[in-house]
Amino acid sequence: MVGADIAWMLVATALVLLMTPGVAFFYGGMVTRRNAVSTKFQSYVSIGIVGLLWAVCGYSLVFSGDTFGFIGDLEYFMLRGVGAEPNPAYGATIPHVLFMLFQATFAIITPALITGAVAERIRFKAWLIIMALWSLLVYVPVAHWVWGPGGWIAKMGGLDFAGGLVVHMTSGYAALVAALTFGPRQNFGRSENQGFSAPLVLLGTAFLWFGWFGFNAGSALGATPLAAMAAGTTFFAAATAMTIWMLCDWYAQGRPTAVGAAVGAVAGLVAITPAAGYVTLQAAIIIGAVAALCCNGAARLVKHKLKTDDTVDVFACHGVGGTVGTLLTAVFASKAINPAGADGVLEGGYGLLYANVAGAAAVVAYTMIVTYAVLKIVGLFMDIRVTPEDEEAGLDASQHGEKAFVL
Repeated sequence: MVGADIAWMLVATALVLLMTPGVAFFYGGMVTRRNAVSTKFQSYVSIGIVGLLWAVCGYSLVFSGDTFGFIGDLEYFMLRGVGAEPNPAYGATIPHVLFMLFQATFAIITPALITGAVAERIRFKAWLIIMALWSLLVYVPVAHWVWGPGGWIAKMGGLDFAGGLVVHMTSGYAALVAALTFGPRQNFGRSENQGFSAPLVLLGTAFLWFGWFGFNAGSALGATPLAAMAAGTTFFAAATAMTIWMLCDWYAQGRPTAVGAAVGAVAGLVAITPAAGYVTLQAAIIIGAVAALCCNGAARLVKHKLKTDDTVDVFACHGVGGTVGTLLTAVFASKAINPAGADGVLEGGYGLLYANVAGAAAVVAYTMIVTYAVLKIVGLFMDIRVTPEDEEAGLDASQHGEKAFVL
C-alpha cells in the first residue's frame, strides 16, 4: 500500500460526503422558508439510510460476483471480508475498506439528488421507503453494470469515470418521473415559489464544487497524475458552464442571477463527471459550454413550456447534463490521457460511442420504468404526497415540527 494514495483517498471520501450537505443547502435555498428544514433533511437522511443499506448488502451487490452482467452477489454481505488489505480489482494501493467507503458516498448522494424534484410536497415517511427501494432497485444494478465485475456496460466497453451514468443519469431521469408522478405544487408558477435564500444556494454550490474534486479526482483511486488531470478538467468545465449559463440568463431575462450562475456551475460539474479522467483540459471547456447551453434550454423547456414542476431543475442539470457528458466522453476520450480508457470519435474510435449510447439508453429506460413502479407500489400502501393543508402550512411544521428560523 502507498501512504500518499491512502491519504488522498481518505480526503476524497470526506470531500464526497460533504457533497450531500452541499445538496441540502443548494436545494434548501431554492424553496420557500417554510420548507427549508424538510428539504435539507430529505438529503441529510440519505447518509443514515443509504449508508446502512450499503453496509448490509448494497456494496456487495455492486462489487462482488456477477449474475448475467446485471447484479452482484452477497459475498460481502454485512461487509464480511472487507478489511484493511487491498482488493487488487478495486485499488491495489489502498485498503479495501477505504474503497468501500469512497463508493458509499456515491451511493448516498444519488437518491438525495432526486429530492429536489419533489420538494415541498413529499411525505417524509414515504420518502424514506422510496429512497431505500430506489437505491436497491435502481442505483445498485446500474452501478454494477458500469463498475462491477462482469457488468454488461463495462464489458461492452462503456466508460463512466465518476458517475455520469451511475449517479447523474439515474437521479436525473428518476427526478423527471417523480415530478410528473407527484404533479405540480399548489403555488407552482407564482412568485411565491422563488427561492428564499440565494446565499444558501451559493453556499451549497461552494460545498458541491469543493467536494467534486473528491468525486472526480478521487475516482483515479490514488494520488496520481491522472487525479490531477481529473481535477483540472473538473474545474474548467464548471467555470465554463457557470459563465455560459450566466450569459444565457442575461440574454433571456435581461439580467444575470447568482442562483442561475450557481446552477450553471453544477451543470458543468455534472457533465464532466463521466469524462473527467479521459479527456483534455480543452475538451473539458467544450463539454462545459455544451452542457450549459443544453441544460439551460432544458430547464426553460421543462418548467415554462411543458409546465412540469421539477422544483430545482434536477432533470435539466443531472439528467440532461449527465447524458451530455456521457455522449461527449465518447467523442473526446483519448488514451493519451488515460491508457486504461479508450479513444473516442475524434481519435478514430467508434466503439466507445456505440457502448456509451447503448448504455445511456438502457439506463434511461430502466431508471424511468423502475422509478415509476417504486412510486406506484409505495403509493398503494400510503399517501406519498402531503395533504393540501400540510403543503400550505409547509413541510417543516407538518412533517417535523421545526422552523428554519425562529423570529
